[in-house]
Amino acid sequence: MSSVQKFFWVLKLSLRNLARQPRRTVAVLLTVGVGSASLFLFQGFNTGIMNQYRENSIHARYGHGQLHTRGYRDTIHEKPWEHWIEDPASLGQKLIGFERIKQVFPRIEFFALLTNGSINVSGRGTGVDGVEESKFFQTLNVEEGKMLEGEPDGILLGRGLANALNLEPGDTVTVLANTVNGSLNGADLVVTGIFHTGSKEFDDVAFRIPLAQAQALLDTSRVESVALGLDSHESWPAVAGRISREFPELSATEFAVLDKIYYQNSVDWLKSQFGVIRLIILLIVVLGIFNIVATAILERKAEIGNLRANGDSRAGVLFLLVSEGMMLGIVGAALGIASAWALNSTLMAKGILMPPAPGLTRQFHVRMELDWVTAWLTFTLGSACCLVSSLFAGLRVARLSIGEALRST
Repeated sequence: MSSVQKFFWVLKLSLRNLARQPRRTVAVLLTVGVGSASLFLFQGFNTGIMNQYRENSIHARYGHGQLHTRGYRDTIHEKPWEHWIEDPASLGQKLIGFERIKQVFPRIEFFALLTNGSINVSGRGTGVDGVEESKFFQTLNVEEGKMLEGEPDGILLGRGLANALNLEPGDTVTVLANTVNGSLNGADLVVTGIFHTGSKEFDDVAFRIPLAQAQALLDTSRVESVALGLDSHESWPAVAGRISREFPELSATEFAVLDKIYYQNSVDWLKSQFGVIRLIILLIVVLGIFNIVATAILERKAEIGNLRANGDSRAGVLFLLVSEGMMLGIVGAALGIASAWALNSTLMAKGILMPPAPGLTRQFHVRMELDWVTAWLTFTLGSACCLVSSLFAGLRVARLSIGEALRST
């Protein structure tokens, strides 16, 4: 018998052995499958919650990143408007021609006093291009009314600010601010909508008005920053590198740096926490697989003694046991991955409803984001655990003498 024929004969014999003991086979398959599915789903949950934080930060406030004049963010200026970006329209036309840049959002941020005639509340405003921003900032969560779009005298209020002023969509509010020359200026605006981002600190002071209205209010033609909407967050390094080469007077800052407290610190904390939990789950899964596979093999001492008595070598017996472990590992891990994917596509299609995270005021759904790379790694881990445990247990029983193995019950 050739080596190839012998290999296939051992595989056939392994399949026959597995079929003869359905209880033991099912127990191992379930252990490997449930363990692989648990690891796969947990990693999908990790990826989903990280991406949720990222998308909320990008599409609610910052875009994929922002441009300022070089050194503007690193220094406190007595007259910051003197360091704002000149001719934003020309800059925007040049930027929109970049391959990975899809949208450009010129902005001005300023402090102002808002009054409804009887209540005065300070707020932090942002002058924006409402038409363009309404297409991109889709996680702003407008509860009442609508996004700020083409209304020249519209204003979009954060939930806390609207509550403090007792305003609803359609009401009028007066915004008072100092111009860049130091004089007081004001504008009467109509509330178009009320939004919340989930961050109470932000929603209590934030409002948005049209960029032209903000420039008239502050008496300037400049903008403080230009936010960018890219085709993907992964394109940021290439875009930032090109901007630094072609516009040396500007500095590009990624959203993760701009939103370090809410996004970056939260993600870093979650990564550390999930790393510990992942390690605990991994140890439980690996030990569970080792235990069930080793127990299944050690229960077969008498059977292995009969094989040895009929002339099979230690190496032949070991190869047979490892072949069975390899089959169980491959089938069990594949079933686990397939089950996890099916579960995520049916019962968990809408995601898991999570309570408000630290610093947030609303619940949110987290979808488990499964991918083929993680699936392959999890499949490999489940199969390898079953294979290695079969090898160690097989070595132990293969070393037994024929008499000792036959005396086992």
